[in-house]
Amino acid sequence: MEHLKLLLLLLWSSGVHLEDRNQTAEADDEFRLVGGSSGCSGGVELKHLGEWRLVGDDFWNLKLSTAVCERLDCGSVVSMKRTSESSSRSVWSVKPECSKSLSDLKNCFRSFDASSFIHLSCSDSVRLLNGSSRCSGRLQVKTNPSDQIWSSVCEADLDLQDAQVVCRELGCGAPSVLQGALYGDVQTPRWSPEFQCGGHESALLDCRSSGSARSSCSPGKAAGLTCSEVDEFRLVGGASRCAGRLELKYLGEQRPVMNDFFTLETAALICEHLNCGSAVSVDPTDASDRSVFGINPDCVRSQSNLWNCVESWSNPRTLKLTCSDSVRLLNGSSHCSGRLQVKTNPSDQTWSSVCEADLDLQDAQVVCRELGCGAPSVLQGALYGDVQMPRWSPEFQCGGHESALLDCRRSGSARSSCSPGKAAGLTCSGSGDEFRLVGENSRCAGSLQIRSSGVWRPTHIIDWSLEKAAFFCSHLHCGSAVSADETHSVSSTLSMMITDDCFQSGSDFQKCSFFSDGYTGNNLICSDLLLRPAISVSSSSFMLVVSEAQQRGLQVIRGSTFTISCSIQPQYPGGSFQLSFTSSNTSYNSTQPAVNHSAHFLFPAAEPAHRGNYSCVYHLHDFGYNFSSESRLLSLSVFGPQEEDQQTSRPGGQ
Repeated sequence: MEHLKLLLLLLWSSGVHLEDRNQTAEADDEFRLVGGSSGCSGGVELKHLGEWRLVGDDFWNLKLSTAVCERLDCGSVVSMKRTSESSSRSVWSVKPECSKSLSDLKNCFRSFDASSFIHLSCSDSVRLLNGSSRCSGRLQVKTNPSDQIWSSVCEADLDLQDAQVVCRELGCGAPSVLQGALYGDVQTPRWSPEFQCGGHESALLDCRSSGSARSSCSPGKAAGLTCSEVDEFRLVGGASRCAGRLELKYLGEQRPVMNDFFTLETAALICEHLNCGSAVSVDPTDASDRSVFGINPDCVRSQSNLWNCVESWSNPRTLKLTCSDSVRLLNGSSHCSGRLQVKTNPSDQTWSSVCEADLDLQDAQVVCRELGCGAPSVLQGALYGDVQMPRWSPEFQCGGHESALLDCRRSGSARSSCSPGKAAGLTCSGSGDEFRLVGENSRCAGSLQIRSSGVWRPTHIIDWSLEKAAFFCSHLHCGSAVSADETHSVSSTLSMMITDDCFQSGSDFQKCSFFSDGYTGNNLICSDLLLRPAISVSSSSFMLVVSEAQQRGLQVIRGSTFTISCSIQPQYPGGSFQLSFTSSNTSYNSTQPAVNHSAHFLFPAAEPAHRGNYSCVYHLHDFGYNFSSESRLLSLSVFGPQEEDQQTSRPGGQ
């Protein structure tokens, strides 16, 4: 299963579509639904390569369900459920790429062993066409099941009670829109009779109807219907309705949502769907049942209807989602920046904008903390757009220590207006991507980790390369990339999967990375591996120690002995120090091995020729590469009796 999930991600990131080279030139494969109350409900079976088998539930989604209902001339999808057995059997399993494209349905399946299968129910005698979801579209009916011909319904022949029955039959909520031509008109249609439902019937064909079908209907009057959605997300077991384990009721079945492939971008959409503000954190948890729903991140990035992105999976890992509930930032580049809005009265669930004059630094600190972000860095009106005819919040009076904005004191009533361009915008630090390298003695070498929801997790980057490593070295201010390799891990630690899409210009890694079981870890070494060495000088008469900030004006007495010392904080054993000297008319270098991470260059007698600039360069060969790091310059002058310069005495007594 884990190899199958990795294949799915590779396909999502590359867009590759496989061809089944063993597929014969036979006609399209056959589907059937078995064990149900009619030929339009039951377990999905497929005749593929001449053999009938049940279809496994992994990667199965609404697109595939719709295709099967259409293939069987069974109307619209009503429910999609999972059945299971105690042992595995050979099934036809959906190829991962078919969750993305159904261009060739017969090439979507391969042999696999599984113990869970898809049970599908189609509407049989009613369907909605050309809608934005399965619960909207132009209504068609099979009034005579014996001839299996679909008839359109004239708007005049469908009232609210009829629409209630249709929506119920399709597994949708109450009708919200009933209007002709809303979903396109039809050419030379066949029309149904008029229906006369009481509104309580379970199917449209259970209703009384006029004896015969009408022969015509005015142009633009083919009945279109929109039912409310019954599919819904919810958060359970948390401190509020905006925090807890994420569950989804979808096509008649409620399951937890798995954490694999779940992105912060998806989390933001769900928090918005629940009217719960911004996504603050996503944390993995284990489920007792392996039956879960997954959400395809590639589908979400394509801005498709979220319900079209749901897939059936078997996986023991689910997730907890925390939304901000009462504060959110809109129109920013991440959830840590944007125009501030607040729900000051949770009972009415209405969002209010905040006037810039009513939000100070202490208030902003609380907002940033509540959103799981760093300290506020920018607080400015109109930075993220203005609002038209807004509702305004009262003034907040936070001390800066509160955990939530609504915990702060505030003025008694909301303001009635705010100057144009003064809707408060806020940018919190920590809104960018956070990475680090661990496991080595340098912050510029080691295994790559990304901070997600306050937790550092290893990365698994698709097609890891030196080019991609260079991005992280630059991001960490560690120079250029020297090497990039992978560690194959057997750890159960969840990693963050990062696909090629994340490396596009302007991408937010927090939005395009997602949880996955650990496969490999990404290791890299950057050119700025070493710390900067220190340089100091001491003389026989007195000692001067050079700090990082001191670079000039240091003096030694002519004729005195002085020593220039090079040292570095312990990172790696061995190495050598090179002392470099430059003046207006000469330059030279001297090298000594590092002993206890330092080297000392002795000058027996200070002379004017020693006046100039000195630096220490630490050299190390490790990981199969040569590294070096240079100290700041030390400027040295010699003072004393004005005597004729003598020949320069080289460091180390030479």
